[in-house]
Amino acid sequence: MAAGTSEQTIQSLEVIKDELIAASIEIVFESVLEQLGPLNETPDGSSLSMKLEAWPGGRWYRDLGNNTGHFWGHVQAIKPPTLLEICGPLFMSQPAVSNVQYRLTEENGLTRLRFVHRASGMIPAALTQGDRSVSNGWGYIVTKIREAAERRSSKGLTRD
Repeated sequence: MAAGTSEQTIQSLEVIKDELIAASIEIVFESVLEQLGPLNETPDGSSLSMKLEAWPGGRWYRDLGNNTGHFWGHVQAIKPPTLLEICGPLFMSQPAVSNVQYRLTEENGLTRLRFVHRASGMIPAALTQGDRSVSNGWGYIVTKIREAAERRSSKGLTRD
């Protein structure tokens, strides 16, 4: 039996989103944690059943019940309310590694959310092109974070 070899190209990707949000930095940070965890959903509104353990080394994973699911990454750094950084394969089932950063800063009563996702490995073209691209997916999540934070801010709500 002969072993086969093939040449695969290592790809990289970079997605950057920058959003000004009309809410306090604390509310925006809470909204980031909620949108990456229990409120994470697909654009059609289906829950992704995500769990985020918000501490250094904590897991970010999809919990499908009965000890099944998908590991997405570990919390590499967390400094509430200014930084959440996650490293891992995320949603890729190929040899790839990602680094995701949510950096928050206050600017004139608003909060700037700077999101960066960088990855390298055997990244399929489908993740970098078209309607289902990584950029569109992250754009959806950043929009959900902004909407949730601004809704909470207008109602004067904070997390219990």
